[in-house]
Amino acid sequence: MMRFDEYRQLDGTEIALQIGNGNLHKDEVLECAIARAVEVNPKINAIVTPYFDQARSYIQSDLPKGPFMGVPVLLKDLVGELKGFVTGNGTAVCKYDVAKRTSTLYKRYSQMGMVFIGKTNTPEFGLLATTEPTANGPSLNPWNLSKSTGGSSGGSAAAIAAGIVPLASAGDGGGSIRIPASCCGLFGLKPTRGIVPSGPYAELWDGAVSEHVISRTVRDSKAVLAGSIGTDPYSHVPQSVSWDVLAEQVDCGKSKLRIGYTTKSFYGGEVHKDCVDAVEHSVTLLQGLGHEVEKVELEIDPEKLVSCYSDIYTAHVNADVSDLMARYGKKFVKDNVEPLTYFIYAIGKRFNAGAFVLSKRRWSEFSHIMDEWHNSHDLLMSPTLAVPPYNIGEMGGSALEESILKFANLTNLSSVISSRFLYALSKPQLMKVPFTQLANITGQPAMSVPLFWNKAGMPIGTQFVGRRLSDAMLLGLAEELERVEPWFDKVPAM
Repeated sequence: MMRFDEYRQLDGTEIALQIGNGNLHKDEVLECAIARAVEVNPKINAIVTPYFDQARSYIQSDLPKGPFMGVPVLLKDLVGELKGFVTGNGTAVCKYDVAKRTSTLYKRYSQMGMVFIGKTNTPEFGLLATTEPTANGPSLNPWNLSKSTGGSSGGSAAAIAAGIVPLASAGDGGGSIRIPASCCGLFGLKPTRGIVPSGPYAELWDGAVSEHVISRTVRDSKAVLAGSIGTDPYSHVPQSVSWDVLAEQVDCGKSKLRIGYTTKSFYGGEVHKDCVDAVEHSVTLLQGLGHEVEKVELEIDPEKLVSCYSDIYTAHVNADVSDLMARYGKKFVKDNVEPLTYFIYAIGKRFNAGAFVLSKRRWSEFSHIMDEWHNSHDLLMSPTLAVPPYNIGEMGGSALEESILKFANLTNLSSVISSRFLYALSKPQLMKVPFTQLANITGQPAMSVPLFWNKAGMPIGTQFVGRRLSDAMLLGLAEELERVEPWFDKVPAM
């Protein structure tokens, strides 16, 4: 029988190799993952829906001989559909919403040989940078159980950090891969907009959302991306997009990169010393590798950045909640969504089409700014977060704000309150995560790399952002950093 200490020494790629050459049996790998889940999930609340019995049955079949054959994997319980299973979206509204189809991405994961063992926790509709939904309760950070895992892929990150699986699915609409990766000491890449299919949806959040995985190693992330990218019937990207095409974007004769870095918040707030120290540590590593690194100033209008991201966010929450109301009835939805979600929905009802279009045009403005900036730099480096991992409960509103939301919803005041109130309400939370949304707006690939732990023993990620379709360049740099500052053996003592 495989021991947990043996299991934890292997990433997903190695597990599949060992199964393929006969050194490991797929059943013992699965049972080791399940045993670890049974042991630690009650402490961290990462898995909200286990598929243990279904996985045991499935693994008896002839698995596809892909790069992750027999590897236990968890799926984020948001957006992605698995036929015959509930997609809960972190809300009580969808707890009986059984999928009638399997999404394109999950089909591709199956073709890679992955064995799905459950669904992971997420904030309601993935709206917050912490995983504390009312429907399922909070996920707790394995490095310190009083701290948040980040969000919205917090359940996936917690499960990986705790050693249940070597990788898990994730999605990123404003930092939801990179923030949990940073909080939990893991590697997280948000791919270039559109290269990973989101079918049966053409786009998610007007293209702001990219789906991928969080992992312990760069090579696992790279292999999943190589097997995931490409069009489906719903895609808006060219048929020619493939891993080979991405790899060709890298100038193989150029081994040294021009990297500009900043520790200045894109929203103008303070950045914690630990996060600054993490970037300075990365500067030293990069210079030691021979890369050109310089401090830069970005000409980013913080008010425009907040508003154009928040406007699209508000519009899509309104659309999603409106769709649920059409399916389940307004009273049921209002009674079962969280107060903040309903509040955003109500504000979105007064969001006119012209305002939506103007905000979307600002996305193009920011894309142009970054395209111009990349004429002189290959990559932008910054902290992933402006603060170390925050406490459970810290990213929610105060008791007073919660009371205001409930009162506004009850009296329908939320339908007449200005969207500026929502911006003011969300600003303290956004100030903690000011670096991630820009890449969602511009569609650029971005990654959080775990290169630094503070004196309290908490991981602090460093973010790198590249030109669109420079995913292979980012992964190449991450592999370099992984060699000189390895993090695989840095695991929480659970």
